[in-house]
Amino acid sequence: MGVGDGDGTYVCTLSEELQKKAEEELGEVPSRRAKDIQAMRDWLKKQPHINCPTDDWTILRFLRGCKFSLERTKEKMDMFYTCKAACPEWYTNRDPKDPKMREILEMGMFLPLPGYDKEGRRVVFIRTSVHDPAKFSMDECFKATHFINDVMIEEDEQCSITGFVQCMDMAKATMAHNLQMTPALMKKSMTIWQDGYPMRPKGLNYINTPAAFDTVFSIFKSFMKEKMKKRIHIHGSDLESLHKQIPKDILPKEYGGTNGTVEEITKYWLEKVDAKRDWLLEDEKYKVDESKRPGKPKTTSDLFGIEGSFRKLNVD
Repeated sequence: MGVGDGDGTYVCTLSEELQKKAEEELGEVPSRRAKDIQAMRDWLKKQPHINCPTDDWTILRFLRGCKFSLERTKEKMDMFYTCKAACPEWYTNRDPKDPKMREILEMGMFLPLPGYDKEGRRVVFIRTSVHDPAKFSMDECFKATHFINDVMIEEDEQCSITGFVQCMDMAKATMAHNLQMTPALMKKSMTIWQDGYPMRPKGLNYINTPAAFDTVFSIFKSFMKEKMKKRIHIHGSDLESLHKQIPKDILPKEYGGTNGTVEEITKYWLEKVDAKRDWLLEDEKYKVDESKRPGKPKTTSDLFGIEGSFRKLNVD
């Protein structure tokens, strides 16, 4: 799916219907699009601390993620590249051929499924507990899965308009898996996901939830925006309930679907990240340099600190 013509210029891949959706839901005005992109590019030139790509497609993704509010887009772009600098454990040495990263990728932990649901949204399937917690840290798992996430965002223009739905399969989750999801890690992942990425999360489904799920999940929820909390669906082990949210023709065979097997989808994404290896390695350099930020530099604890987060937390 090409969205650039080689020199960084935006080439629209949207159908007429999707372009209309972008106009109605995101406030995109095709005749003004180039002007908005240029306004952001001019602003980025005046930000000594932000090193990021300034091609049309990168900027347009952020504009769409912020419904074409230039002020929000500035905040979001700054935040995204700030998070990348503050989280080197996810965003450095981004090599899909690294043996440890390879092992995680081969497990099929993070799988955007082929096609789109009835609303045209991408469905991302996350098998949260396929790794051995004694061998792999959650930071290593997040790092590897972001290879796939970032390639998907880079290549899937439709997703920038319609958004995506997640499904978390928690089968085989043990206490050791739960203990890996510390409050600090949850805060970091939610901050990067909600405040950094220019994406449109439309639903969060959980299946095969373990006995201890409620306690861990109440902490996770405390870091979620209200809008997101309303989009949560917990299905337990009821696949029929899941099929009401995610149709069978999108799900893999292992989940009562008809859309290939987990193994086939895993192999597809392995080949995809391998093909984008140079892009991933190049992407490491795009981040802020806090020493050049006008005003006060941002620290990791400013972004991901959890002091005070638990005052409002209510674990039943």
